[in-house]
Amino acid sequence: MATKNMLLAGFGGQGILFAAKVAAYAGLMEEKQVSWLPSYGPEMRGGTANCSVCISDEPIGSPLVLAPDILVVMNVQSFDKFIDTVVPGGTAIVDSSLIDKRTDRDDISVFYIDATKQANANGLAGLANIIMLGKMLGETAFTTEEMIEKALRKCVPASKQHLLEPNMKAIRLGMSL
Repeated sequence: MATKNMLLAGFGGQGILFAAKVAAYAGLMEEKQVSWLPSYGPEMRGGTANCSVCISDEPIGSPLVLAPDILVVMNVQSFDKFIDTVVPGGTAIVDSSLIDKRTDRDDISVFYIDATKQANANGLAGLANIIMLGKMLGETAFTTEEMIEKALRKCVPASKQHLLEPNMKAIRLGMSL
């Protein structure tokens, strides 16, 4: 696998850090080297939030992802800020429910999915982040569905175990879009 440098970005409250944590835990479950570096504005909810995740077979030199192989964006500000940082040959996944822009880059694979609308239409309100994670899994195979499920079991608190099945449904929906 070498190294996968991922950047997930959006507004605070969209579950960006949680989705990134699940991705990082999936790497841990595969016994990879992992880093998870959150960054968010002082406002938290409503402010910008992004998270760098590195999953590698090798030791990780820096946890800060400046040139992602994989970019997941859930707001226009993050799209504008990060779309041009994706490495050539990389992948961008864009929530087209919330971002009405397109990139003119033809050196990356870009997937526009209406994750927020799909979440609401499928009884998964609040899980657009996990739909985006599912799409990321489906397009990049950065881990396996089994590892994502194990990671979710680790990341979802005991008091919210009833949310495991909706989260897995959101992963599968994202993979199918």
